[in-house]
Amino acid sequence: MRSRMHGWRWRKNPLRRRSDVVEAWTALAVAVLLLVAVPLAGAVAGLWAHDEAQTVAVQQRTERHRVRAEVVGRVPENLPSADGVRQRTYRVTVSWTPPGGTARTAEARVPEGTHKGDLVDVWFDAHGRSVPPPPTGTAVWQHTLTMGACAAGGTAALVLLGHAVIRRTAMRHRLDEWDREWARTEPEWTRRRPA
Repeated sequence: MRSRMHGWRWRKNPLRRRSDVVEAWTALAVAVLLLVAVPLAGAVAGLWAHDEAQTVAVQQRTERHRVRAEVVGRVPENLPSADGVRQRTYRVTVSWTPPGGTARTAEARVPEGTHKGDLVDVWFDAHGRSVPPPPTGTAVWQHTLTMGACAAGGTAALVLLGHAVIRRTAMRHRLDEWDREWARTEPEWTRRRPA
């Protein structure tokens, strides 16, 4: 003989406690939050981050200009890279001639592996300082996805943490309810008189 156990917290039965009902409603709320609120939080944070990153990229593109320059300064020896993922850069003197202008030199960051006499693209701000290039479309989307994933993950963690706290509280109340019930029922089962 098989009994149905699914949904027992929703149906009336003598073993169901108020804490069981609270836990059942909490599980439903958690499922809805995980399916709706988590993706929504990720999407909203991603859209916000995309707008911000796009604004910064456009602003930096207007404030910075790229120059094709020749490396004229002493290039340091290739140093061993600390990590194989990012390419290291170092400062070196570069020279270029703007259209209709005189030759100029400045210190700029160039990628590792650049040699004296190489032509490199360097970026300068309005004050002539060497600056990193403005973010590309790929960098904007990486930022967008990272922020969206972090917001979704943080929201999911918060929901699951809240669920764990509620379950723990429900378990404590359930045990208290069972203790009260046993205190009432024990004398009938053990034939002892209450103290």
